Amino acid sequence: MNLTMGTFYALIGAALAVIVSGIGSAIGVGRAGQASSALLSKQPDKFGTTMILQVMPSTQGLYGFVVAFMMLIKLQAFGDILGLTDAQGWAMFAYCMPIAIVGLVSAIMQGNVAIGCINLVGKQENQIGHAIPMLVLVEIFAIFAFIVSILGVMLLGLE
Repeated sequence: MNLTMGTFYALIGAALAVIVSGIGSAIGVGRAGQASSALLSKQPDKFGTTMILQVMPSTQGLYGFVVAFMMLIKLQAFGDILGLTDAQGWAMFAYCMPIAIVGLVSAIMQGNVAIGCINLVGKQENQIGHAIPMLVLVEIFAIFAFIVSILGVMLLGLE
């Protein structure tokens, strides 16, 4: 095992990618779940529709997990872990931050939009086709952050 401070910084970045985006997803899904439960207490037939809307904020946590997993592969953490310089470690850390920070905020905001969408379909079920694009608009920013993080992690030279 070749654990340097640079490797440590990279691993902290990977951990934050999972933890911070996961916290955002948990908050967003939890809030949407509360709205779903309230609606389902009066209209239990809308379970499938509300589940689709509730699950959307969970993707940010998944993106953070994928970035962290790809970082671990890049570091060869499942074998003899690479020893990184401080600069390389900080670069890997920095590439994890887009999905960590944007994942946190967009998951919470997407949860708020999901609450509005759940209320919308509670009143007019045929509006699900309008509700989903509202959620996708928030998702786009998480996808941008995911792409920046994953490309940064995968393309950074560690020779």
